[in-house]
Amino acid sequence: MRRAYDEELEQLHRKFYQMGCKVNEAIYKSIKAFVNHDKELAKGVIEEDKEINQFEHDLEQACIELIALQQPVTTDLRKIITVMKASADLERMGDHAVSISKSTIRVKGNKRNSMIEGMISDAGEKIKKMGEEVITAYIEYDTEKAIEIANYDYLVDSLVYDIKEASIAEMKKDPELVLGATDYIMAGTYIERIGDYITNISEWIVYFQTGEIQELNTHHSYEDL
Repeated sequence: MRRAYDEELEQLHRKFYQMGCKVNEAIYKSIKAFVNHDKELAKGVIEEDKEINQFEHDLEQACIELIALQQPVTTDLRKIITVMKASADLERMGDHAVSISKSTIRVKGNKRNSMIEGMISDAGEKIKKMGEEVITAYIEYDTEKAIEIANYDYLVDSLVYDIKEASIAEMKKDPELVLGATDYIMAGTYIERIGDYITNISEWIVYFQTGEIQELNTHHSYEDL
């Protein structure tokens, strides 16, 4: 009986990892499509989001069934809650990848700015690294790594701040860039929110190990950079 239960827990673990890889791929593709003005790649991200949503639905159902049937306690219960909560954060990260992709489709043909797009690409690389590392930290239940990833989020926040400032400055200089720069600001906001959800997942990893929900300190002054 316990062996079958352990296998179900392990299956949750594997499915969460698969979902995390799928979400990270969607984020990478969405930012790549945005900076390369690749409408077809953006459409693919939007279409594949259905699979991410299905992952989240299946994981939530499996977690609810395990809690109802097995009535887990302590470590097992925390493991199930961690999967359920963290998969919801992954699903929202996928939603923001879709939003970036929709921006790609909407702004194609408008005047662009290669400098700001380079900044967005840099922010995307940092988010990609954070996304990959938080999934690894989850698989290994590595609390120290989770805290380190959460603290890394301020670098993304600072880059997004720079993207917004540069976009506003360029709009003032060139009115033709207003539409494109507005989407740069929105893309930056979506990247920042993805970072926030990665921080949430880090907090769930810490919760699994400690049994306590902690808000990880990720707030830094830009002057500290």
